[in-house]
Amino acid sequence: MKELGFEEFDLQPIYEWIITNGFKVLAAILIAVIGLWIVNKIVKGFKSILTARKIDETLVPFIVSLTSVTLKVLLFISVITYLGVEMTSFIAILGAAGLAVGMALSGTLQNFAGGVILLILKPFKVGDYIEAQGHDGIVKEIQIFNTILTTLDNKVVIIPNGGLSTGALTNYTKEPTRRVDFVFGIGYDDDIDKARDIIKAVAEKNELIMKDSEIFVAVLEHGDSSVNLVTRLWSKTSDYWTVYFYMMEFVKKEFDKQGITIPYPQRDVHMYNEK
Repeated sequence: MKELGFEEFDLQPIYEWIITNGFKVLAAILIAVIGLWIVNKIVKGFKSILTARKIDETLVPFIVSLTSVTLKVLLFISVITYLGVEMTSFIAILGAAGLAVGMALSGTLQNFAGGVILLILKPFKVGDYIEAQGHDGIVKEIQIFNTILTTLDNKVVIIPNGGLSTGALTNYTKEPTRRVDFVFGIGYDDDIDKARDIIKAVAEKNELIMKDSEIFVAVLEHGDSSVNLVTRLWSKTSDYWTVYFYMMEFVKKEFDKQGITIPYPQRDVHMYNEK
């Protein structure tokens, strides 16, 4: 090695460092592994306690996630301290790094704040059907940074809490009842009163349709090829689609039985022969 121009490398300091600190490093790794195992057990137990005490299921995922993150941060600080890193220096470094990371993760912090706002204001809860940020589905879980939806065709949609807490949101299941709206078209030669009676009779046969609210049927407009009747009735929110599909099917069947036509779009074309 000396003939090639290299001085002999002294490995003695490395050996001494390994002998002096090797056990401490292995112990720190062991502490981290065991600590993570204990943290996971604590978090699972805490979740079971919250569930057993029937805490609002909207709050449970958020509280559990926050507890998990907090315990892991404390574990990390404990391991660093065990390795001999002075906390004053570490806190100074962490503060400077935190500022840079905070600026880089401003969106993440906004999502955290959005999650807190959602839990305080409660515009929706787990199990509600909502539409927001261009997506719709059933709320499955509200986490620290995101809200998880399950769509009707069983896809999972993850929406950041920041935009969810500040943007427009529609909650379809917050109220116990909903109005169900329809537009039925009939021919210009058909009897409007007869069509109205048929629609009301069909609605009255369904027990899911609320009878303490008026079954409203009126002429909405004179269309290009039909007279359009608007129909408004009420049902429980959970029965909305059952009522909707029922009316669409049985109004058509009754119209067919009693000679009320649902006209196709049509146009009259007049042709002239030029001589």
